Amino acid sequence: MALRLEPLVVRHTHRLPAPTAPAGQGAVAARQFDAALLSVGFKLSAALLERLSGLSEEAVVAVAARTLATVREMVGDHVEHNVYFVDFPANVPDTFDFWMRCIAEALADDVSRAGTPAQLGTGAVDLLTLPSYGSYAHTYAEMLAAHGELIAAAGDRLTVLHPGGTLEDEVTALYLALAGSTTPLGEEALRDLGALAGHCVDGPQPAAIPVRENRAVVNLARLDAGAPLLLDTVTDVLRLACALSDGDVTLLEPTRFRSLSRPVRRALLAGLDAVVAAAPAKLADVSAHREAFKRLGERLHPHEYPRWPHAAEVFAVARGEQQVRSFDSRVEELFAAQDVTGAARLLTAAPGRLFRALDRLLRACRTQDERDAVVAAAEQVAPQVAGRVLLSVREYFHNRPRQPGERRVFVNRRGRGWVTADTRPPVLPPECERLIAALDAELRRRLPAPGHLLIDPDILDVALPLSGNATAAGLGVLPRGSLSPVDGDLLRFFVYWKQTSRTTDFDLSALLLDAEYGTVGWLSWTELTQVEGEHSGDITDAPDGASEFIDLRLGSVRGDFIVPQVNVYAGEGFDEVEESFFGFMLREAEQQGRPFEARTVRMKSELRGPGRVALPLVFLRGADGSWRAKWLHLHLQGDPQANQVEGNQMSVATLVRGIVERDHLTVRHLTDLLAERATATTLWDGTTVPKGPVTYVGLGRPQGLHPDSVVVTPENLRDLIPG
Repeated sequence: MALRLEPLVVRHTHRLPAPTAPAGQGAVAARQFDAALLSVGFKLSAALLERLSGLSEEAVVAVAARTLATVREMVGDHVEHNVYFVDFPANVPDTFDFWMRCIAEALADDVSRAGTPAQLGTGAVDLLTLPSYGSYAHTYAEMLAAHGELIAAAGDRLTVLHPGGTLEDEVTALYLALAGSTTPLGEEALRDLGALAGHCVDGPQPAAIPVRENRAVVNLARLDAGAPLLLDTVTDVLRLACALSDGDVTLLEPTRFRSLSRPVRRALLAGLDAVVAAAPAKLADVSAHREAFKRLGERLHPHEYPRWPHAAEVFAVARGEQQVRSFDSRVEELFAAQDVTGAARLLTAAPGRLFRALDRLLRACRTQDERDAVVAAAEQVAPQVAGRVLLSVREYFHNRPRQPGERRVFVNRRGRGWVTADTRPPVLPPECERLIAALDAELRRRLPAPGHLLIDPDILDVALPLSGNATAAGLGVLPRGSLSPVDGDLLRFFVYWKQTSRTTDFDLSALLLDAEYGTVGWLSWTELTQVEGEHSGDITDAPDGASEFIDLRLGSVRGDFIVPQVNVYAGEGFDEVEESFFGFMLREAEQQGRPFEARTVRMKSELRGPGRVALPLVFLRGADGSWRAKWLHLHLQGDPQANQVEGNQMSVATLVRGIVERDHLTVRHLTDLLAERATATTLWDGTTVPKGPVTYVGLGRPQGLHPDSVVVTPENLRDLIPG
């Protein structure tokens, strides 16, 4: 049973659980396994290679088969990446010449010959009617034969797999880490938590599950197993009901509730009854999701269960038959009376709401005494506020526009982004500075004493993962706002998609912008070649999967920003296709190889989300000519059909500017605070590690760390956020 969870452990921790297998002579098989991993950019650590070498050859082969399948999918090498132009990036034609060739071939084709001249007579030709446009003219094997072997380079990605504990111990530890996370998880991690929770329902449980979405997923597993539910608000029951209907446990999107069995209805009603009986004031929470509770009541039939009268009150409040004054209404009454001090005083009873209302409170202040009272209220309740909220508010006030009219960037939980002018009155700098100082003091108090702190400098500009929704699932993916260096001569983007049931055309494009975010040019299916690079050609149908690539020579790029994007031109969206992902590779000038080489992949992220235009990241040129990537994880609504880079260049540039110019809170901030409590702080040079235990913060776990070390890498970066 637990074996099916092994890939989750590998993906989330880069550890390989210890196999339960007899001892033997597995050294040869282990070295072959290591060599196979190298071909896709992975490697066994010395300790893991030694462990596997002591097992039987059959056991090593079985572990290798499972692990290779997992890591190949992690990097996107589990599918065949073909290209339209068989020897891409060589011999990519000029766009106009290529289109003329397609027309000539259509005129020579018996089937299309009759219709093509009529289109030419109108002055426009639909490329999709040309037989040779949009579909592979060669097999995957023929494409491979046109390319030589990849020349290995020192800069190729190498992801090290380390030895783990027993599979059961690793599964339990991963469950506890995800369930007890202090920050919301992304969609993939929530799905993984559901699988882990079902397996671990009878085992150890986290001391607390602070994120409500996580609690809903855990409760779903507990309900299936007949275990007691973890409920302390009426909204917990609503989230569980959404999970039962495969709906949105964040409650952002409406859920269509399914018919529920009697045992499930009884469990939900009993849970509601217990919550309200213990704290009748929690009925006030119903009004925030009144319509959802009304629809849930239609499925639960509370009138059939008179033994739970408090549950019936929930639905009476939702229907307006029972009046309960909400906390928010009392706050709004004080705002309406311009009693800012009174509103701040009342909000101290709900510290999280006070912090989320700080900007509004400060804008409403008319005197210095009122401003002082608001800041004092925040200082008073700061110890009761979640760490991620403290950090979010700190980042917010650090970036708070001081003048009306500046750009304001909005990004919702699903990555949908938009920009508007900020028309709010300013918040005065003294209050911002006082709040920031108070938040830093509280964060400093909560952070643990790290002992010897060992820091990989490459992680310092990684943004703190204040929400899992700011990071797509994948390999080498960093939170929105993170900066990472780009080292290589050739930058290659790729997109892969496989449609579910109808013809679907994704288009990979790259927009080039100057220092003022003006358009310099682009690469796409309408502009196959530029001085800087080449497009691999347009694929317009993907029943068996399809790939597109863009090459850019970084030394020749005009402009200061490179914005790769994926446009849905026709068919299914990102949430509808069977599979889709984006990534980029870096190669040296002398490296050739196939269009897709797994060990040159630096990042591969899943393409899921709203809208019809995806913006995974942007590349920025520095003053010294070097390039860095800044992670976006954004989606634009786009049009229902025919999205093109030419049509969205203004909106893309505006949104990119808003993210690029925002000062995100990074790992550097927390490591600076940690360093104040450390016995020693060392910047890791990439080679030697201290002999004793350390607290290591970096992009990847170094080999040779003391076993008692605390290790924080992007896979568990959320552990750095204090509770």
